[in-house]
Amino acid sequence: MSARDLFHQAVRNALEKEEWVITDDPLEIELEEVTLKIDLGAERLIAAEKAGEKIAVEIKTFASNSPVSDFHTALGQFLNYQIALEENDSERLLYLAVPVDAIEKFFSD
Repeated sequence: MSARDLFHQAVRNALEKEEWVITDDPLEIELEEVTLKIDLGAERLIAAEKAGEKIAVEIKTFASNSPVSDFHTALGQFLNYQIALEENDSERLLYLAVPVDAIEKFFSD
């Protein structure tokens, strides 16, 4: 099993609080004979007569001394995961979960 990010459980708890059902922890998906592991897969029923929403969530802590390096790592993984999802699970939307301080200090610029 790959290492989990520091905020993995907090993100999982937040999704469950919003009534998402965690279907995969991690979500494994194939891309050209390589198995990728996205941190979480979840789905939520919109209504009984409608199809369910499906998401995948990649969690990044941005805890190193280099937010630019963290960003490049997150972006690379996100793009790889997006391609794999388009090929294998196209109805699933991909999200990147980051701490609020990373948004305020890095992404807001």
